[in-house]
Amino acid sequence: KAEITGKDTVKLTSSKVSDIKQVSYAVDQDIYPYTSVDDAVEQKYVEVNLVNSIDLPAAPFRFEVTKTVPAKTPLYANEQIFKNNVAVGASYSLPPTVELTKYDGTPLFEYPSDDIGYNEWGSCNFNHAKGEVRSFLQSAANYWLDVYHFDGIRVDAVRNLIYWQGDEKRGINSRALEFLRNMNSGLKKRHPAAIIAAEDSTAYPKVTESTENGGLGFDYKWDMGWMHDTLEYFQTSPMYRTKDYHKLTFSMDYFKNERYILPFSHDEVVHGKAAIIQKMNGGYEEKFPQARALYLYMIAHPGKKLNFMGNEIGQLREWDEKRQQDWDLLEYPVHDSFNRFIKAINCIYLQYDALYRDFERDNFQWADCDSTEDCIYSFIRKGIDCDILAVFNFSDWEITDYLVTIGEYSNAELLIDSDWEQFGGDTLKNESRFNISAGALVTDMQAYSGKIFILKKDAL
Repeated sequence: KAEITGKDTVKLTSSKVSDIKQVSYAVDQDIYPYTSVDDAVEQKYVEVNLVNSIDLPAAPFRFEVTKTVPAKTPLYANEQIFKNNVAVGASYSLPPTVELTKYDGTPLFEYPSDDIGYNEWGSCNFNHAKGEVRSFLQSAANYWLDVYHFDGIRVDAVRNLIYWQGDEKRGINSRALEFLRNMNSGLKKRHPAAIIAAEDSTAYPKVTESTENGGLGFDYKWDMGWMHDTLEYFQTSPMYRTKDYHKLTFSMDYFKNERYILPFSHDEVVHGKAAIIQKMNGGYEEKFPQARALYLYMIAHPGKKLNFMGNEIGQLREWDEKRQQDWDLLEYPVHDSFNRFIKAINCIYLQYDALYRDFERDNFQWADCDSTEDCIYSFIRKGIDCDILAVFNFSDWEITDYLVTIGEYSNAELLIDSDWEQFGGDTLKNESRFNISAGALVTDMQAYSGKIFILKKDAL
């Protein structure tokens, strides 16, 4: 997915539209200056998700459904988007409304009580118990898909729909859940191929289960837990990561419960939270190898991918809706190399079905989730044509002769090493050595690095 504001060219990470291989791209090594949404195509994204799809000045987070006029940005006519079969999605916020507050002098669309009428953003909550309000909201969602031919919708702040004021202690808002089920089932009947994703931070069950089976009917749910645990881990000093080791294993304890998207969204690069590259622990030189390892881990981890614009060039400042991204950073070798790395792993993601067959029961298998003292992890992703082994060293020291059991696999091929010199690392491509014997793969792992191997049971 790629996310785009009405102000600038914005990207969110590459995300497979379904669990089958739909798009195949030739690897193009040329990187061009980014001046338009053509960037999403060049970087091998398969979907573009608009943050600001309305044309409002000084409104960085205006997703409100009251706006039905698209922004002036010429995305809809962008030839490259359609020529390359890149999907387009919109952000859609159901809890807040500003322009409809006391529309006729009375609380027509919102609740009459201030106790539940206003939310944490300072705007009013829709009264989902009213038929006319439901009709308006459902029609607005359908409008984006039907008239503007968007390929999907991300519904914002679902937590505030599931629970009153987003507070689990205040109980479930049954009428809002009824509205969600009705809207999602209606949209899927009218637009079967559309993607409806929930930005939801709760543990409420069956968010991505069909409405026929008692679910809310979303196709995907943002994995906010994975995002928080992962970023906190990389913010931590390596000397304390042994204590936090299982922050990176916990996600697989619940992964089978829903169909997840792994989000590094706009919310994580604003309001003093720092850019993704700045979140990495340590000084400037240490941040880039950690960020490369982080993104390789993201690509290898089950779940669809979401990445905000600027992250892929290692932008050092937070996102500012009033400014363009700092594209001139690509003139510096470390940023250009990082950008090439992001493109390379996106290409690998599209090429190997083991990396996007996320929701098959046998698709994921831990190879090593107990090397606590070394901060090293490895797991296997299983595909139709071949299987993938991913190995990561998140410590600040080199691990020599790391041995991981791979069982019946007798052959391997190294696909990528995040420490390769071409990506800003220290290892020459032909110096990434490994060997296999007695059902185990042995390799050296540089500090802050990751590797992906192809595994096969017969000769390559």
